[in-house]
Formats: sequence, C-alpha cells, structure tokens
Amino acid sequence: MQRRFHAPVVLPADPACSLLRDAVVDVDEAGRITHVGPVAGAPEASAPVTRLSGLLLPGLVNAHAHSPMTLLRGMGGDLPLLRWLTEIIWPTEAKLKPADIRTGMMLGSVEMLRHGVTTSAEMYFEGEQLADAVLTTGGRVVLGPPIMELPGTDWRAMLKGIERWIDTDGLRFGPGERIEVGYGPHSAYMLNAEALRATAESAAERGALVQIHVAEAALEDVEQREEHGSVPALLEKVGMLRGRTLAAHAIHLSDEDIALFAARGVGMAHCPGSNAKLASGIARVTDLRKAGVAVGLGTDGPASNDDIDLWEELQLSAMFARLATGESTVLTAADAFLLGTRGGADALGRTDIGALETGRWADMVHVDLDDPAFAAGIDVPDEQLLSNLVWAAGSRRVRDVWVAGEQVVGDGESLRVDRAKVQAEVAETSARLRS
Repeated sequence: MQRRFHAPVVLPADPACSLLRDAVVDVDEAGRITHVGPVAGAPEASAPVTRLSGLLLPGLVNAHAHSPMTLLRGMGGDLPLLRWLTEIIWPTEAKLKPADIRTGMMLGSVEMLRHGVTTSAEMYFEGEQLADAVLTTGGRVVLGPPIMELPGTDWRAMLKGIERWIDTDGLRFGPGERIEVGYGPHSAYMLNAEALRATAESAAERGALVQIHVAEAALEDVEQREEHGSVPALLEKVGMLRGRTLAAHAIHLSDEDIALFAARGVGMAHCPGSNAKLASGIARVTDLRKAGVAVGLGTDGPASNDDIDLWEELQLSAMFARLATGESTVLTAADAFLLGTRGGADALGRTDIGALETGRWADMVHVDLDDPAFAAGIDVPDEQLLSNLVWAAGSRRVRDVWVAGEQVVGDGESLRVDRAKVQAEVAETSARLRS
C-alpha cells in the first residue's frame, strides 16, 4: 500500500547533505519514493502515516563485501594479506558447500540490515545461494560472482555461468529489484590478460557492473606493474575501464591512475577498516574525490574487518583522511555520511538507491534518540546533530529498516529471519571447517 513516513528529522543524503526538520517521505505501492520534504507544503495524502521518533535516513550502501565469510570470522586474523589468503582463507573456502555459503550470507545480511546497511556489493562463490539468502532476509545485493584462476578452477566456465544467469534472469530481478547480477573478476594478479579482456567485453555487452580488486597490497601486483606500469593501466589496455567498473580498495595509485579513473568514470570502494587491519595502506581518498571519482565505502569481508558495520567505515574514512593529509577538516561528518549512502550508490553506478529522492527505492533506516550520543536532543544545530550521528551514535540506535518500502527490521531485530537459529547454523558450520 501507499505509505507516508513522518519523522522529526529526515536526512535525504542530497549532495548538500541537508537535514529536513518535521518532514515526510511518501512511498508508493511498488516501494518507490514519490515525495520527500517538510510537512509544510507536502501534498495531501490519504495514505496511512507511520510516525517515527528521531531520524529517518537512506539505507547505507556497502560497496564491497564478502559477507558469507561470517563463517571464517577470526581465522588467521593476525597474518598479512597474501599469507592470510593462501594459508588460511583459500584452503578453508575449498571445504565450503553451497548450503554453507547460503548460511554465511544469511547471517551477513541480517547483521548488515540490523546496522542499517540495506545494500551490499558482494564478490563470492555460489551467487545463486547469495541471492536466495538475501531474498530471504529482505535485503538488497549487487552480486559479482568471482572469476579467477586457481588450481581446479576454470575462468572460462565461471564467465559462461555469469553470462547464462544474466541472459536468463536479466541484470536485476526479485521483489523491488533486490538482486543485481554482474561480474567479479578477482584481480589482475589472479587472471591473465585474456581473461580480463573477455570479462570486460562480456560485461560491456550486457551493461553489467564489474567488481574487481585493484592495487590492494603493495606486493600483490608487482609483475603487472612492471609490465604495464600500473594495475589501472593494465585494466585500461584490456578495456575493463570502459564500462561500469568498481575498483575495490585501490590503495596504491599514482596521479595518472587517479586521472584515468576519473576520465573513465570508474567507481572506487574504500575499505579503511580492512586496509588498516591487513596493513595494506591508506587509500588516497582526498585526491580521488578532488579528481571527481565516485567513492563509496566497503567493509570487505567479515574475516578481514572483522565486522560488517559500515558506520565504523564512515568514522575510519574520515580519521584516515585527516591523518594522511594533516587536515582535520578534509573529510567532515557530512562527507562521511554521503560516502556511506549516496557515494556508495554512485560508485556502483546506481541512481535508484543511496538517497531519499523521488523515484528511488524506499530503502530507509530509522534511528531513535534514546542514547547518550543524543543527550543534547534534537533541537541542536544541524551540523551538531549530524556529527552526533556519525561520530558518536553510529549503528547503536538503528531500530527499524525498510527495503523497497517493506519493513525488514523492527526494534533492532530481523522480521524475516530467526537470528539465533542462523547464528547456531554458522557456529556448526564453522566448527566443521576447523576440524
């Protein structure tokens, strides 16, 4: 049905990061927004009204994640990236069954929704299992089924599988278009030039998003940099930057790389928590944003972060940008909030999520004020209220979440999934993987 949501403060995540006082959001039967603005001047409406306390804001967008790795959380947590992958993660993942991956994704999706993250861009195996899990929890996902070269894998078969899926179901499907399918070539060091070129051509033909790890660790792309100058330069040569492309991590970039990203409209998923935990480096977010690159925030996997609470990435993105530049105002609370919402949508090439605007999906989050972070109340200057939300409260007071106008979290808990049951299934699976 049509609905009207009325809150003391609405944060639409417009480019100016406005705060609308005593405002409403109208949602149609399909789950799309038809109006956002102050009550005064709102159109007449006969639809039922949901009256909320506190803040109403768009669902956050996790621009890079491997959420089924809830099953592997804490494994090898003190190893550097390449040893962590080769000694712990890849051998353990080889033991996973399709049903395990669905279980891991179920818990990851529930965890994110409870934190107000309504969309995640996922690169992981068994994409159909991920899609089924997210349709069950009620979230939204942008899938990049992986394409990679490892013993026992065939990148051509992986590529063909993605092509069949898109050609059968389309790029987006499910209630409220909750599922988007794209391509997940792992990285330039896990695929040869032929595979990268074939993936780029296939994705461009279908208008699909390509998610790829780029220049994450200083030692991972040595051969590629020596031969081609840089990883982005290699991706440009094979045509991968000429369609919809999301570069995950993208830490070790030159000025030329950043200019290339800007010229080609490449989106970037900044993962400050994972980058710090694995000592991969600090991405040049300030320079990327100045160049006009669309930057969103990602958690990376819950085995390398180790949670998938995007609010922490909002804080870390601002902190690291300030440390890297020596300027305490280079990334403000408003900037960080936009990176986690509108910025993530922009990085994914999506104009239908990430903000509360007419025509976008009604992916919404209600944050109440019953927390010391909001002890000063709501009648404070806009800048202070936003600062309290970003720097102090974070995900603690996320109470209700809607995706495409449908409530999927109420009073802080999933309305669709028995969280305790899913956690028990993850515990059982994790024990088997360790044995």
